[in-house]
Amino acid sequence: MKTKITIGVTVTEVRHENYPAWIKGGDENIEIIELSWTEQNWDEIEDCDGIVLTGGVDVHPEFYDSTRTNYPNAPEEFIKNRDEFEMHVFETALNLDHPVLAICRGMQLINVALGGTLVQDIEENGGKDHQRHNEIDAVHELDIVKDTLLADIARVEKGSINSAHHQAINEVAEELIPNCYSPDKIIEGVEWRDKSGKSFLLAVEWHPERMEDKDINPLSKNIRERFLEEVRKG
Repeated sequence: MKTKITIGVTVTEVRHENYPAWIKGGDENIEIIELSWTEQNWDEIEDCDGIVLTGGVDVHPEFYDSTRTNYPNAPEEFIKNRDEFEMHVFETALNLDHPVLAICRGMQLINVALGGTLVQDIEENGGKDHQRHNEIDAVHELDIVKDTLLADIARVEKGSINSAHHQAINEVAEELIPNCYSPDKIIEGVEWRDKSGKSFLLAVEWHPERMEDKDINPLSKNIRERFLEEVRKG
């Protein structure tokens, strides 16, 4: 098992500093490589042992076969170059058998990359408000699906998470399965349907890197620990 590891973290325009700080946790044996669409340094993926796909701006609708860009809460500008770069990061990570942890936008990105679709705005679609307001994350409960990877990691059937998103998974990519739901039945996490012969993949809609109780909440603490354990396996 590796002692020193390198984690590639995709650069986001929103609160980026939280991700490397959470992953490192003060551990000098963890190095962070920032994978940036502006630098196009995807070649550095080969120097990484694991990948974190971060949150941020909505994925451009064309990547899930939609022409509608004026939906409620749509960004003023999409960043297609980021979408393309991070899809390449994800594909390369899979080819190299790197463990992948995807957070918020990251979860939506991998679902789209694997052929799934998105709900463009949860409230417009009849759901409840899952957004961050006044710089404070929303908080809600979570139901975890039994016999999933997430259930094995968290060791709980229910939990409390933060929330800061207005989009969600609609059609789940064929290779993925939901592993948890919000009380209003929004998919809050996905993982491989068939895990045999595949590297570790966990995707969650919440932000474990900035939960107020991240040091004790199993839906942050256990996720970080398990991801790093998988990375150290090499």
